[in-house]
Formats: sequence, C-alpha cells, structure tokens
Amino acid sequence: MVRRLLALPWIHTVYDVALAVLVVYMTSSYDQAFDPVIGGAMALVLLFRRHRPMKVMWLVTGLALVQSVLATAPATYDAALLIAMVSVVTHARSMRDAYTAGAIVLLGVVVTFGGFLPFGEELGESVGDIVAIGGVCAAVWLTAMVLRTRRLYVASLEARAATAEREREHLVQIAAAEERAEIARELHDVVAHSLAVMILQADGAGYALKSDPDKAGSALKAIADTGRDALEDMHRIVRVLRGGRASGRGEAADADADRRRVSLDDLETVAERARAAGLKVALEVGGERGGLSTAVELSVLRIVQESLTNVLRHAGPGAEVTITLRFDKDVVLIRVVDDGGGRLAGAQLATERVSGGNGLVGMRERVEVSGGSFTAGPRLGAGWQVDAELPVKEPSVRTTG
Repeated sequence: MVRRLLALPWIHTVYDVALAVLVVYMTSSYDQAFDPVIGGAMALVLLFRRHRPMKVMWLVTGLALVQSVLATAPATYDAALLIAMVSVVTHARSMRDAYTAGAIVLLGVVVTFGGFLPFGEELGESVGDIVAIGGVCAAVWLTAMVLRTRRLYVASLEARAATAEREREHLVQIAAAEERAEIARELHDVVAHSLAVMILQADGAGYALKSDPDKAGSALKAIADTGRDALEDMHRIVRVLRGGRASGRGEAADADADRRRVSLDDLETVAERARAAGLKVALEVGGERGGLSTAVELSVLRIVQESLTNVLRHAGPGAEVTITLRFDKDVVLIRVVDDGGGRLAGAQLATERVSGGNGLVGMRERVEVSGGSFTAGPRLGAGWQVDAELPVKEPSVRTTG
C-alpha cells in the first residue's frame, strides 16, 4: 500500500514542495538581506529537480558559490546542494552526470574548508573537517546511488513484465487464430464433402424415383450412410475441442483417441462414395505406407476428400478422376487429376475453382503447416490438377550402449 502511494505523482510533488519549504525555513536564522533571496532561489529551483536534474545542479552550485563569496561562513541552506546532488544521481540518465555532481560537491567542500575562500581556515588545520564533511557527502552520494540502482532494477522488472504480458497476449491470439483456422478446415472438409455427395445423390434419386426404384433406393442409402458418417465426424470434432479445453487428462486422451479413427483406411470409402455420386475414380497407391503420423494421414485423407468435392462441384457427375499416392521414405506425394467432365478449363471455370470457397485455402494451409508444398491449377486442355507433397519424419531410434 505504501509503495503504491509513493508511486503516485502527487506524492512526489508534495515531497518536492516540502524540501523547498525546508530550504526556505533554513534562511530564517540569517540576518543578511541576500540570504532569503539566495535561499528562496535555491528552493524555487529545487522544484524542478526531477525533470532537469543537471541544470538544477548547476544553478544551485552557482547560487551556493555566490553565497560563499558574500558571506563570512557557509550557510545551512547550502544543504540544497546535497539535495540537488541526490536528484542528479537518482534521476539523471547518464552516469557521467552522477559522477559530475559528486565531484562538484566534493570540490566545494575542499574549497570551502581548505582555506581558498575568505572565511576558510588553513588547509593543515582543516583536514579533519574536510575528511568528516567529505565523508558525509560521500555517504549521501552512495545512498543516492543505491536508490538509483534499485529504481532502475524495479523499472527493468516492470518492463520485462510488460513485455512478457504482451508476448503472452500475442501468443494467445496466434494460438486462437490457429485453432479457429484448424476448426474451419475440419468443418469445411467434413460438411462440404458430405453435403456435395448427398446433394448429388438426392438429385439422382429424384430422377430415378419412378423409372428405376432400385437405383433410387441405393442413392437414398448412400445419402443416409454419408449423413451418418458426417454426423460422426462432427461429433468427433466436438469431442476433440472439448477434450482440448478439459481440465482432466482422461477426457483429452479419449478425444485424441477418437480423432485417430480418421486415417488412410477411410480412403477407399471416400473414393467409393465419390463413385456412387457419379464420378469415375481410379485410386493408385505406390510404395510402403510405413508408420505415418496421425496428422499426415489425416492431411492426406482431407486433401483427397476436398479434391473430390471440388470435382463434384465444378466438373459434375461423369468426370474421370485419378488419385495417385506415392509413399517414399521422406515424403508422401499426392496427385489428383480430373478431366473436367470433358470441358475445356476456360478462364471463367478456372476462376470459379480458385475463388469458389475455402477448399483450396484449407488444403494449402494443411500442407504448409506440415512444411510441405502445394500447387493446384487447370491442366492444359480440360480438367484440373492438384499436387501436394507432405514431409514424413522418421520415428527416432533410441540406442543403448
């Protein structure tokens, strides 16, 4: 509580005014006409000691020198010189000013008591006074230096705390932005793909409802299966989010285990549903899958899923799609190529694919987060091509000696 009160600006003002009043009071015991003038000028100058400490030091020194010349002995209000010195040591920005202030006071003591002024004694007789008074001034200077060091230390701690707080807030904002982007990618991949398949299946069922009831029934079954899987994916995402915010580790572990259920094992299911929606999908897999991480498997699946969604939306049923996966030692290569339904990839169609939604943005973000590369664009002639390269980190091997 006391530290907070001392930190208030009005406390500093009251303290400075009290020191000025003390200096004025010290002049009341002198009969010379110049004493109140010099003492009052010193007191007035001391009011600015926090803002211009070195200038105040020079002005007080000049006034003290005038007093020493006019009077026959040092005055008690010359203590204003010590107050000015303390102000320089504690408030000046440069240490050179602090050393200069100390040297000025020490030189004044030597000149005053060393016989160099009219009222000074012989140097040999006043060595004791010089040592005693100089020691007191040195003690005051050292005390002010300790106060300066503590003030700078507290200021550095406050600056570090403020910097740490700003960094903490910045990291929280970055984490929140990354979390929002991840949630947006997951929701888009689940909802967009499932809805695209369900809409096409519903349209096909509507057309075949009277002419081919069996085909309409198969389409309705596909709609129901796709909807159930999409709902399960939504529940999985919600459990992951709740697990991330849970205080206990058990719930977070269960949510993480739920997330691991989405893997490359679902790749054939995704391709089969795209075929049921009217696409001609060819899946080519080369190389050994090995021990891929959950994040890599999920990224591969979502990239393929989103690519098929884009083909359904822009090329439509009947388009031919070739999905090529190659698992190398260090990378996973993904290529999804479609023929655009036999239509040439004109400027309008290319623009629609690039700016038609968050699909390409989400795929690019997934790949860049993993440190890979991503390209997507129209092919020469008809169709569209997506290429992604995801790095694979080998599991560390522990050796014992």
